[in-house]
Amino acid sequence: MSAMPAMIPRDIEPLRALPSNVDAEAAFLGAVLIDNRILEELPCSLRPEHFFASVHGRVFERVLALTERKAVVTPVTLKPYFEADEGLKELGGTAYLARLTADGQGLLAPRELAQQVYDLALLRELITVGRDLISGAMDTSEAVAPLTRVEQAEAALYAVAEGAQTGNEAQSFATATRASLEMIEKALLSGGHISGKTTGLTSLNEKIGGLHDSDLVILAGRPGMGKTALATNIAFNAADRLRRDLADGILAKDSVGAAVAFFSLEMSADQLATRILAEQSGISSEALRMGKISREDFQQLSFASQRLAELPLYIDDTPALTIGALRTRARRLKRRNDVGLIVVDYLQLLQGTGRADNRVTEISEISRGLKTLAKELSVPVIALSQLSRAVEQREDKRPMLSDLRESGSIEQDADMVWFVFREDYYVASREPKVPQGSDDAKTQDAHASWQADMERVFGLAELIVAKQRHGSTGKVRLKFEAKITKFSDLAPDQMGNHGYDDE
Repeated sequence: MSAMPAMIPRDIEPLRALPSNVDAEAAFLGAVLIDNRILEELPCSLRPEHFFASVHGRVFERVLALTERKAVVTPVTLKPYFEADEGLKELGGTAYLARLTADGQGLLAPRELAQQVYDLALLRELITVGRDLISGAMDTSEAVAPLTRVEQAEAALYAVAEGAQTGNEAQSFATATRASLEMIEKALLSGGHISGKTTGLTSLNEKIGGLHDSDLVILAGRPGMGKTALATNIAFNAADRLRRDLADGILAKDSVGAAVAFFSLEMSADQLATRILAEQSGISSEALRMGKISREDFQQLSFASQRLAELPLYIDDTPALTIGALRTRARRLKRRNDVGLIVVDYLQLLQGTGRADNRVTEISEISRGLKTLAKELSVPVIALSQLSRAVEQREDKRPMLSDLRESGSIEQDADMVWFVFREDYYVASREPKVPQGSDDAKTQDAHASWQADMERVFGLAELIVAKQRHGSTGKVRLKFEAKITKFSDLAPDQMGNHGYDDE
């Protein structure tokens, strides 16, 4: 009786070769060298690093550089650039370039070949992520937090899913310049005042040029100033602009609107929805909550809710999120719904990893995490922040950057810092008491003076742009309707010469 062959354990089977198809790469390059117009119809963002054979990557890189200069690319025009290429010498020298175009088979299906090269590159990146994940999971030292490993793995998988893993390397200045020109062109086409996502407030857009991708915007203020109201208004305006543009046949990438992810750590989703309904219907949120509305009001509310049904605004009201969990959820929303703006209300309610020595260090970790999220997803992030009580001790209650300094590295991490200030809030609190039936002239004069002050500032708000990497600082004057918690642009006669002051 012969002995049964011993089975080879799976963990010592020979490693399989990485996914690749060098013949497909060669056929695709040959097709491009025969007809350069193929590059204009690629189904994916193919880059030199997606090619498995490094020499093919170098050839494709040179092809892209020459076509960018409007040159016709053929084996002959490529030849001077590769006469000293050692990798190409191993394949027969520059004659290999001519052999790429010999049979022209790639012309039969160039798009399919390009897609295959791209897909195989992503599979190779996935293998790299898998290896790193296994290596990291095998590390059982006490310093390693399993949830941190999960977050890192999801970030890496997100990058692969976006096809961005290989794009994380240094990019050429030409690539950066093209991106800059596209941004400038978008600003030009929008009327010359916005290059990012719209805030829905013309005076603010003119001041900051819109919300820029990869920016962290800190929106700060004391309680009662309207931080959440302004953030909600901006979120609605951006989402509604995208909805209207899509309905008009404008592509999402060409719209200044955006799908919005709103992380509300303080208010519930239905409370935020009530605010937006109040704003759009013109009925006070207090009346809505208490049911003190007429049938006509309810009909108006119903029309408003129908209009908002398709709004690309996604609310996550999970309390006590860690910065890592928020980033995980944001990536998921970006992948599923292509969100272009993230709002976090508010920063101090987020939690760090739990390893921080003190709260200041933890806040620094959170602000850095939000800035990293903005860069990773290439979207603007608006994070609301509370201010220290130092504001209340001053005669002038307008916030300053120094009021943020107790909160870790928020000021340093932020690309823009905004402060919301409503003078009527403080004037209202100074109302002098007039005893019933009193006819004391001094008391009456004090109340009349207060009333004049109140009329001067009632319904007005200032958005102080205290830091801006893209332009000047200054103040933007806005109208605030407290009843429906709505910020809007001032009427022309209220604005004077400008809706903002430069500093």
